[in-house]
Amino acid sequence: MSLAGNKALLLECKRPDDMNAEKHEPTMRLHVWLEIGEGVFLGTGRALLLAGIEEHGSLRKAAEDLGMSYRAAWGKIRRTEELMGVKLIARNGCRRGGHLLTAEGRRLKEMYFQWFREVEQVALEKARDIFPWVVKSYAKKARGKIFQCLVAASLAYCPFEALIETGI
Repeated sequence: MSLAGNKALLLECKRPDDMNAEKHEPTMRLHVWLEIGEGVFLGTGRALLLAGIEEHGSLRKAAEDLGMSYRAAWGKIRRTEELMGVKLIARNGCRRGGHLLTAEGRRLKEMYFQWFREVEQVALEKARDIFPWVVKSYAKKARGKIFQCLVAASLAYCPFEALIETGI
């Protein structure tokens, strides 16, 4: 069946109260990772850990930001290093100096996020072709929520409110 046929069939079968396009704004979410026989090789969690280490200079802080224990984060990084045969992170000076990404760690992080963005774009285009709704990307939805929060905050606090109320 063609894509147009799929949309027509879906529209015929829908219940108007459940699938009203104005009420529903579906957001596409993806979970993509690479695995080998021994398990996960690289995924969003590991890429976010690498990004957090780069940002904070600390594996502990990166793990904390992701709601992960230091031990779990350390284990994930070490496992990927073992499977790849390269170091992804290195100590930054002394024992308490934190960590930094190696060139391989930085490159792996960048490759993962590039791959994710490209896969997400293709998946979003396909979702929009197949489904009758306007499917949004998660990033677009998140930007919209942030904008709504900023507008609400600015409306809640207006430094000129006292002047407006007094007519000045």
